[in-house]
Amino acid sequence: NGNAGFQQVLERLESDPVCQRLSLKSFLILPFQRITRLKLLLQNILKRTRPKSEEEVQATQAYDALEKLIKDCNENVQRMKSTEELIYLSQKIEFECKIFPLISQSRRLVKCGELTALDFNNLSPKWKVTTRPIYLHLFNDCLLLSRPKE
Repeated sequence: NGNAGFQQVLERLESDPVCQRLSLKSFLILPFQRITRLKLLLQNILKRTRPKSEEEVQATQAYDALEKLIKDCNENVQRMKSTEELIYLSQKIEFECKIFPLISQSRRLVKCGELTALDFNNLSPKWKVTTRPIYLHLFNDCLLLSRPKE
């Protein structure tokens, strides 16, 4: 989005009749959609092959290999989403000291959300309760508490 030249070239390519007015995103997703369709095709082939035949053995091997490939693809997609979340979060969070590296190969965000912190002021004669928002970021290896800049 930040590169105007790239946007112009992309618009020109997407409007070309050869691309059939499909977006770049559809071309990136298309190979994965084909893999999942192949899995359905192999399931139907397995239903129609004779049990204990050579065709069944080969179709089962192909199905198992395809299932492993789909599983690997899904894991890589999840890993990339997790890395994107960490990058986005690291851009939003400002540490007072840079001791804690937020982006790591093994770290992933499990859950995050806003909570309300209650502060009790017991120095005054009346128990005064003040609230302020805080954010919890639960990672697979640590818990990070943050607050919005004032």
